[in-house]
Amino acid sequence: MSDFPDDLLYERPVGVASVVFHLQHIAGVIDRLFTYANGTMLSSDQLTTLKAEGKEEAGKPFVNDLLETVNIQIDKAVESMGYISYDECLLPRGVGRAQIPSTVLGLLVHSTEHSMRHPGQLLVTVRIVQSKQNN
Repeated sequence: MSDFPDDLLYERPVGVASVVFHLQHIAGVIDRLFTYANGTMLSSDQLTTLKAEGKEEAGKPFVNDLLETVNIQIDKAVESMGYISYDECLLPRGVGRAQIPSTVLGLLVHSTEHSMRHPGQLLVTVRIVQSKQNN
């Protein structure tokens, strides 16, 4: 992402998700799944952030700000994992309004899986967008 131009954040080559979506979504997924792992529901701010992921009308962020948000969210998640005891891992947790059943451990694993899938997609999109700009 070094030197990725801010004006290309919303590009969606062949209809794939934009760079801005992936960056916002990585941070958002970690935040939301850790909220559920803590046994709480999403706040109105979290729901607003979720609805705004990847949408231009939500504002024009800068690449560095997006990357900082992802890094902050990862740091918070790593720190909070240090406070989860082994005994808590199998505690039941509900996800979303439907309260889909999971456990603390299930949510932590899903957070990792989900947030690791997006960097791969992000890097492919970055390459495509940058190559189109250079041609």
